[in-house]
Amino acid sequence: MGSELSFWAFSQTIIIPRLAEGILVTLKLTLISGVCGLILGMILALLRISRIKVLSWFSLLYITLFRGTPLLLQILFIYFALPTIFEVYNINMVLDSFSAGILALSLNSAAYLAEIFRAGILSIPKGQTEAARALGLSRHQTMYKIIIPQTYRRIIPPVVNELSALTKETSLVSVISLSELLYVTQRIGSKYLRVWEVYIWAALGYLIIVIALSIFASRLEKRLELKGGV
Repeated sequence: MGSELSFWAFSQTIIIPRLAEGILVTLKLTLISGVCGLILGMILALLRISRIKVLSWFSLLYITLFRGTPLLLQILFIYFALPTIFEVYNINMVLDSFSAGILALSLNSAAYLAEIFRAGILSIPKGQTEAARALGLSRHQTMYKIIIPQTYRRIIPPVVNELSALTKETSLVSVISLSELLYVTQRIGSKYLRVWEVYIWAALGYLIIVIALSIFASRLEKRLELKGGV
């Protein structure tokens, strides 16, 4: 049936409606994993620069582990191996493909975002820390009231780059049969044997998401400039 339709008819009746469902799943993966990664990444960055050696070494080990191993391996390990490990200790852990995808993407992105946050924090001149301490602020007050607020604008471009990369990396969860954009694309292409049309629309879908992130970041950066958030 699909092979008899023209490009536009096939796109409107089959490709676009089904890819729209896949794009929705991709957006959910990106947004949820991105938020979780941002929160965990900030925590890891603060641990990394902590004066407590145990916390600093733990953060370094985490970052090295997740940046030094392939994301695909991490996804497969969390989905297939992690529940088995918990069973050894009589802990019933059930992970569906969506939960496993969120967990893997969040843990992986946090490792990269942690280094971005750490670099942003360390880029603030030490003189500001010394001035804050001279005014009687504690180290924690200096960090949360003086240093971290100033890092926001500096880290927007690399954070957006990481989130854009995360959007494209969501395609890897197709290996655990999660119906995101790439998985749906592969299913349609193999069913109707009209591969090039399907992959063109899939590429356009990823491109739209990445461009939307870039536009959002640009507007946020301009808003911070107007508020004096340099």
